[in-house]
Amino acid sequence: QVQLVESGGGLVQAGGSLRLSCAASERTFSSYTMGWFRQAPGKEREFVAAISWSGGRTHYADSVKGRFTISRDNAKNTVYLQMNSLKPEDTAVYRCAARRGQSIIAGLDEYNYWGQGTQVTVSS
Repeated sequence: QVQLVESGGGLVQAGGSLRLSCAASERTFSSYTMGWFRQAPGKEREFVAAISWSGGRTHYADSVKGRFTISRDNAKNTVYLQMNSLKPEDTAVYRCAARRGQSIIAGLDEYNYWGQGTQVTVSS
């Protein structure tokens, strides 16, 4: 069982930046593909970004491409989401997730473990 704990959310003005972190309990963290998802009030959960086990491959939603960067530090069992040029429409609860499969192109139902989430609010 992998436990995931997110941190780093908060309130920021439009155009600002935040860095989210997701710490994993599992010592085999480096074998998991990791992803970030978000859910805004009244909307479905949506994919944001994913990263392969080695960090060598990444994939982004079109809405965040060029503004967000996903990365990982396997020595620290942590995955990050650097968010720049934030917009009010980025406001959501952000959750990290882990999956055993190698593909970084996967639906949310293909992820095995989920964190509780961290709130990101972007004011205009």
